[in-house]
Amino acid sequence: MLAKTTTASANALLQSYADLYLSELTGNILPFWLKHSRDDKHGGYFTCLDRAGEVYDTDKFMWLQGREVWCFSYMYNNLEARPEWLEMAQHGAAFMEKYGRDKSGNWYFSLTQEGTPLVQPYNIFSDCFATMGFAALDKASPADQYKQIAIDTFENILRRQHNWKGVYSKAVPGTRPLKNFSLPMILCNLALELEPLIGKQRVDELLPQVIHEVMDVFYQPASGLILENVNLDGSFCDSFEGRVLNPGHTIEAMWFIMDLAVRQNDTALIHKAKDIMLHTLQMGWDKEFGGIFYFLDCQGHPTQQLEWDQKLWWVHVEALVALAKGYKLTGDVQCAQWFEKVHQYTWEHFRDADYGEWYGYLNRRGEVLLSLKGGKWKGCFHIPRSLYQVWNTLKVPALQSKIN
Repeated sequence: MLAKTTTASANALLQSYADLYLSELTGNILPFWLKHSRDDKHGGYFTCLDRAGEVYDTDKFMWLQGREVWCFSYMYNNLEARPEWLEMAQHGAAFMEKYGRDKSGNWYFSLTQEGTPLVQPYNIFSDCFATMGFAALDKASPADQYKQIAIDTFENILRRQHNWKGVYSKAVPGTRPLKNFSLPMILCNLALELEPLIGKQRVDELLPQVIHEVMDVFYQPASGLILENVNLDGSFCDSFEGRVLNPGHTIEAMWFIMDLAVRQNDTALIHKAKDIMLHTLQMGWDKEFGGIFYFLDCQGHPTQQLEWDQKLWWVHVEALVALAKGYKLTGDVQCAQWFEKVHQYTWEHFRDADYGEWYGYLNRRGEVLLSLKGGKWKGCFHIPRSLYQVWNTLKVPALQSKIN
């Protein structure tokens, strides 16, 4: 970490990383998934890949299918119009369109390799990433069916948003009703992803609600933290669920909010998001072994999550995006200092220089816990998206004089 960081030295340092992130994206990550994840026999993607990229399980998880469709579509749209990226996206979308939904239009959680439903559509995030994927693909290769699937799924998400678990909820109704942070957080990003389809006016109508949820309802001014679960009125719930702090979710959400704030030209919101991100990072950083904790109890009590002290790939790469954007938009050198610190930890511990791609799961000491490159929860999404976002943010100097 840089002891004394000036704006000029921070600019030079962070810009020097831009090419590294782009090279890793195009030379390592995307080729790995192109080579190993495609199922040419039954369609769709394999995501359960071992260290070397060999398939160790053939089940297909709809939220990861949608994420990979989005990834290759997005890179085609925003980085380079490579035919193999578009074809890869279309390949996954065809499988999803044929097998992915129930009769009500809800997306299953998982299917067999052949496309037979395995797990019911209990998880609305399958729907979120389906709509993201098809919206991005429609931009890359406009088609009525892509557009309609994206819009229909998005409208279904909005209809279900206040009770999205529905019949799959384990909670006894009325005993301790809580609001969960995950969906409002995702909607911050999803609204922008869908803007080409649903229009600026519709997005303008949605944004005040989602920003309010994230920055007022779940944000707790007393602690300066965003919690995963709050009472329906936004107040603190002193329970296992109510005390959960997920640093990665908060940090990721803050770069979503920064993007929305840029769109709204809201300087105060940019700074608030940056400050919450830095505060959460400082609290979530493991001062003994380095890295960011997966879960914490906001009052310092033992967590109910046994994996609380693991270090996960997505938490760290999303932090790099948030720090890059925070520095670019505000010129706060703390963001540059933290970027250097998180960058060094992330690239040293998660990147697999021998077999390609990155590890996903480390123990507290930073040792590889699982050598897999993909599974039920890790796919082709956080790493490529973050590498692109960091490169795209750092390739030009910070606007230190524009927003202060």
